[in-house]
This record gives sequence, C-alpha cells and structure tokens, in this order.
Amino acid sequence: MSDKKETLLEFPCQFPIKAMGRNSDGFEATIITLVRKHCPDLHEGAVVCRDSSGGKYLSVTVTITATSREQLDRIYMELTACEEVLMAL
Repeated sequence: MSDKKETLLEFPCQFPIKAMGRNSDGFEATIITLVRKHCPDLHEGAVVCRDSSGGKYLSVTVTITATSREQLDRIYMELTACEEVLMAL
C-alpha cells in the first residue's frame, strides 16, 4: 500500500484557485501575496478578478502551475486562515 493520498490530478498541471471576499482595497494584492508564497513563479495573466453584481464582493482567481497535492493543500490552508477570505474554491 502507498502512503500517498490518491488524487485525480497529474502534476505538474494548471490549477485555478479562487478566493472570495469583500471588495476592498488590497484584497486582490493579499490573495496574490498568499498564493505567491507557495508558487513564486506566477506568470503575467495568471490573475482574474470579478466583482459581484452589486459590487460588494470580489472574486480573485489565480491560475498556477501546481506541482503537488501538498502545495495545493498549503495554499488552501493559508487562504482559509486569512480573515479577509470568505470562501476559497
């Protein structure tokens, strides 16, 4: 038996990470900073932002080249620990 967690992903792969929070100054920069800790080679065009229909919320999608399940787990743990992040997908 293997100790590795099973995953359907084959690494490396392109993987979109979405974080949602209140539309405030600095939210996008906060998300990019948190993701960049675990993926320092973000390329230009890797970040897409969308306001909610009322403009109260902002979703930030960062597409990374994921290298392992552990890397993704660390990113999600960091995002969900951030008080500004209401949801991470």
